[in-house]
Amino acid sequence: MPKSFSTLRINPARLFDSFSALSLIGATGDGGVNRPALSEAHLAARDWFCAEAESAGLDFHVDGAGNHSAVLTCQPSNLQTLLLGSHLDSVSNGGRFDGALGVAVALEVLKTIKENGINLKFDLEAIDFTDEEGTLVGLLGSSALAGRLHPEALKNPRGGRQNLLEGLARAGLSEAGIFTAARPKESLAGYLELHIEQGKRLERMGIDIGIVSAIVGIRSYRLGFIGRADHAGSTLMTDRVDASLGASAFTLAAREIVMGDFPGCVVNVGRMDFAPGAFNIVPARVDLSLEFRSPDEEQFEKMDTALMACAKEQVTRFDLGLEIECFEKHAPNAMTAKVQQVFADSCEDLGLTHVSLASGAIHDGQSFDGVCPIGMIFVPSVDGASHAPREFTKWEDCVNGANVLLQTVLRLGRG
Repeated sequence: MPKSFSTLRINPARLFDSFSALSLIGATGDGGVNRPALSEAHLAARDWFCAEAESAGLDFHVDGAGNHSAVLTCQPSNLQTLLLGSHLDSVSNGGRFDGALGVAVALEVLKTIKENGINLKFDLEAIDFTDEEGTLVGLLGSSALAGRLHPEALKNPRGGRQNLLEGLARAGLSEAGIFTAARPKESLAGYLELHIEQGKRLERMGIDIGIVSAIVGIRSYRLGFIGRADHAGSTLMTDRVDASLGASAFTLAAREIVMGDFPGCVVNVGRMDFAPGAFNIVPARVDLSLEFRSPDEEQFEKMDTALMACAKEQVTRFDLGLEIECFEKHAPNAMTAKVQQVFADSCEDLGLTHVSLASGAIHDGQSFDGVCPIGMIFVPSVDGASHAPREFTKWEDCVNGANVLLQTVLRLGRG
């Protein structure tokens, strides 16, 4: 890469002003933002995106899935586009960095390359994907663009059918139109994303940049532990068929299994629903929401088998019945080796420390696994906080990540 390109940097003051303006949209007053997908606040953030793109002289367009894009045409003869971006939607009362920083940095990279008159072998597109967080569907925009969205996902969305229809109406979108967002594989040169880590690993190690090796796979189940309702005062402890015992024992055992046998993986019981749910009735049923994650497919399958065996062991132990319902299965997604290496080379040239690590959260990049080259970098999260107003990343780290993304785009685009 020519020396002049290796010394090129983003404009940190411009990026700060841009990101600060974005952070005011949907601000909650305690440092966070509330911009659920296709809410009024989210649509206002997308208006900001449009204004930023147009003021920078970038082409702007919205596709059928509502993905918002700023495009820099590098050469008229280019047949492929490199996507850079993330998402502007947030969880309810979330943080201002999650997703949004990646969109702001993508725009800044395009602005920097445009003002320096650099031509690359592909066009560049800064993109804000629709509903990454799953308020309505989850990875809606990226999976639609990658041609991987199934109609069934819209019929029974995780956020509720009515909420989806109302959101689409607010954004001027239609169900049929969503599927028109799909692009040919050959038109995509790749997808790169900068994101906050949402964990403590980088901060604890004192490392500047995390180069993502894989995005974890996720499985979600509802386990129904079935017992028998009885009077809680007159039924002896030895005579009870108490569904809560099986659910509670499973929760504790699942933690021990994953911590002992599956390092680097996580398990979570996020909800228990008791029925009848009264002080004076032995629980007849407990429905438990289970989720577990792993970056390795083989390990993922073994963990699944171990956890389901554990659930069956507990119902036998307490003489209960068991119902198992699977809700979600996402396989682990490996990042492209070549892109990881270019990220590492960029870090080295910038004098930044880096480490390879897996992402414990899902991201839009997994929609493009097998479609085009994909790569992702993390910048440190202070105290690992995310999905909360206290979410914070030091500005120096934001700028470092932006420069790594810029240099990686230049390296990929020149040779």
